[in-house]
Amino acid sequence: MRRQLIEELRSKGISDERVLAAMNRVPRHLFLDSSFESFSYQDKAFPIGSGQTISQPYTVAFQTEQLALEKEMKILEVGTGSGYQAAVLLEMGCSVYSVERQIDLFKTTKKLLERLQYRPVISYGDGYKGMAAYAPFDRIIVTAAAKEVPQGLLSQLKVGGHMLIPVGPEGEEQRMLQLSRTKQSTIVQKDLGAFRFVPMLQDKQH
Repeated sequence: MRRQLIEELRSKGISDERVLAAMNRVPRHLFLDSSFESFSYQDKAFPIGSGQTISQPYTVAFQTEQLALEKEMKILEVGTGSGYQAAVLLEMGCSVYSVERQIDLFKTTKKLLERLQYRPVISYGDGYKGMAAYAPFDRIIVTAAAKEVPQGLLSQLKVGGHMLIPVGPEGEEQRMLQLSRTKQSTIVQKDLGAFRFVPMLQDKQH
């Protein structure tokens, strides 16, 4: 089923074989509630509790591909969620720093990643604040929708780095933006199309 999913992603335009190979190594069914196990390799998003979802595999593949990753890069992930995206980034050979604001999800996912022997630096806190203690980052990936680009996150991106973030109103499609810091004071923005994410809530933790 996992191989079939990879072929489906390839047919939908994902062409980075490193991304496809990394996703082929991650047991996505272990990141879903066991009652969803038979659905785990469909190209669909599913609920994971706390009002959150595990992203559609195509979205994970697309964001990962657009990051243009190289081994040993330091990645900030905003919205750990199920931990699936973090696992894919780790399989790409990157160092992953991930922040989650839902306390129950944080505790459950931390234990799951440890059990699967994935070792990101995972923190409970406000995603809008990022993880300044570990900045700057080569790449930043945001897996929840923001109403606008959080400047606090952007400040943690190093020169030559990229940030991917869905921006737009809650409950509607968002635009996937790629923000690249070409110089310390210069950010270049690129629109990568429409997606739909759960909202990123500011200054709230549960």
